[in-house]
Amino acid sequence: MANITAADVNKLRQETGIGMMDCKKALVEADGDFEKAIDILRKKGQKVAAKRADRESNEGRIIAKTNADRTKGFMLVMACETDFVGKGEEFVNFVDNVLDKAMAANINTKDELLKMQIDGKSVEELMLEMTGKTGEKIECPDYEVLEAPYVEAYNHMGNHKATLVGFNKSGEKAAEAAHNVALHITAMNPLALDETAIPQEVKDRELAVAVEKTRMELINRAVDSALMKAGINPAHVDSEDHINSNMSKGWITQEQADLARKIKEEEAAKKAADLNENQIQQIAQGRLVKFFKESTLSYQVLVMGGDGKQNVGDYIKSLDKELKCTGFMRKQIGE
Repeated sequence: MANITAADVNKLRQETGIGMMDCKKALVEADGDFEKAIDILRKKGQKVAAKRADRESNEGRIIAKTNADRTKGFMLVMACETDFVGKGEEFVNFVDNVLDKAMAANINTKDELLKMQIDGKSVEELMLEMTGKTGEKIECPDYEVLEAPYVEAYNHMGNHKATLVGFNKSGEKAAEAAHNVALHITAMNPLALDETAIPQEVKDRELAVAVEKTRMELINRAVDSALMKAGINPAHVDSEDHINSNMSKGWITQEQADLARKIKEEEAAKKAADLNENQIQQIAQGRLVKFFKESTLSYQVLVMGGDGKQNVGDYIKSLDKELKCTGFMRKQIGE
């Protein structure tokens, strides 16, 4: 059994937005494994917030650029500890100069970038020098390159987010689509281009979560119905903490609390034994389709440009039937 500390519970609460008691129970059930704990919370129907990277992570600067003929995009992420340093002129000039030199030398990987020489010193050495000047740890979390017949680079105001997106052809329509799609990607942060680009392990995990969440919802629905028939408000007895709190407030009696516990245990067991597995699988598959629509670029409703109703894939086709997005990358400070 893992030793679950208050710091562990608080960390999970910060990452998920869920209450301390629920986070503690999830960590205990997961034997301290954070990813398993998050899945447990999701399976129980908890609305897990996205990781609050903007609040918790390092500061810094992201800059994305393309070469002259727009066939290759470069993105550099350089991190520091405070916004004061991240927006400072010396740090900004340093990051932009490193990217310009990398583009000129056609650097393709992060390892190559760190070894790249500028005025007789490697970028890694220059980062250590910058650490000495600023008193803050300077590091390079990421460096990415994207190639396509047409590449668009977008830098969000403040340079905490940036996007590169590639298309299969150039031209006026490609430029229009690329600009709007780059803005969309920056705002909506899609997981992948479409469902075929999502790793199978992610699909399997999402399906497992959907199946268990559906089971819990069907069981809870039956329990709530039985509680209401007994004249008990389900919201007053949805957890032991609420039961004890509501008894102290006089909202429920000891007898009602005992009856609620009995109903919850018996009705849950009864419903669990009578679940329709085909129904569960159908609902879970529907949730998986919804996940694809919400999480993949092609199916997300375009938020920048278009008519406000088209998904990104249809929007691109409306400009040019042969035009396709071939890939993208989006980075954010702290991810």
